[in-house]
Amino acid sequence: MEHDTPQAIPRFPSALARTLRYLPLMPVSVALTRLTQSMAKRHEAMFRRLGAHADATFLLNPTDLPVTLCLEPRSGRPKVTLYRTPPIADARIAGPLAALIGLVHGAYDGDALFFSRDLVIEGDTAAALALRNAVDDAELDMAAEIEAFSGPFARPLHKLIDIAERRTGVALTRHEEDLLW
Repeated sequence: MEHDTPQAIPRFPSALARTLRYLPLMPVSVALTRLTQSMAKRHEAMFRRLGAHADATFLLNPTDLPVTLCLEPRSGRPKVTLYRTPPIADARIAGPLAALIGLVHGAYDGDALFFSRDLVIEGDTAAALALRNAVDDAELDMAAEIEAFSGPFARPLHKLIDIAERRTGVALTRHEEDLLW
């Protein structure tokens, strides 16, 4: 069910977040770019929906992680780059990782997160709104996208994602029956 008032947004464990400081960012950036490009092929309309903002840059800043993702839609040829020190971008969307993922899956209401200050939007708010609308319309399921991208590892990944979702309370999949229309 969509949460109107986010009360207990799960936080990424701080001990695990500290270990991410040593994560090599280049290989993760390449993997995320390939995953995002696969998503672009499966959801072409999502990037067209960005309209005038199809070439904007978006910083997705999980506030409980020591990295920031920079999404460059590049008119449907997306690129994702991880940074320790975020670059300048057209729009910045910041909040706990669980909230950012939950927004993708419709588990959280973006307006409620914004007004409760669990979500911060800076820069070109029109671009951020265009991204939100594009993602909402695509009805993405990140777990399904990762599974589709992972080939023979899809089935074991599905099981791991299911376990992680149950144990963490983070909406790692889209549950249509829980969404408010």
